[in-house]
Amino acid sequence: MTAGYDFPWDDRLAVPDPASFPELYEGVLWRRVFAYMIDLVFIGIIAVGVWIVFAILWLLSLGLLGPLLWFLFGLVPLAYHTLLLSGRHSATFGMRCFDLELRSVTGARPSFIQALIQTALFYITVGMTCSLILLVALFNRRQRTLHDFLAGAVMVRTLPSA
Repeated sequence: MTAGYDFPWDDRLAVPDPASFPELYEGVLWRRVFAYMIDLVFIGIIAVGVWIVFAILWLLSLGLLGPLLWFLFGLVPLAYHTLLLSGRHSATFGMRCFDLELRSVTGARPSFIQALIQTALFYITVGMTCSLILLVALFNRRQRTLHDFLAGAVMVRTLPSA
């Protein structure tokens, strides 16, 4: 599970009940918003570095690599979130700043495929609905967004040892 904390996963419910374990969900929504803002800064820094490398490659190829490089450049946010969510912390740098982590509904850390699905669904649903789809989190007790439901994941607080 997490570093030093045993999540109270209930086999019947799969995801801990917010009424029984409110500390897992306390402030998750506002923490997610600010964590994403921090992540945008990191993605921007990475994108600048990648853009410099790609600009050099574009010049060296006399523009022939342009379409491929633009496609790869668009994958920077997807790679950032997927690799960090499937990593040992189950959280991006922004999430770590706000004591959040992503978990599978079974309590396990998300696999690479689950993190990829979570991230892809986030960008697809937010892009298609101009972020309005994120309001789903206001209408369920575990504050899960649509991409959380579809990917079989839940965002919880990282807690110290019980």
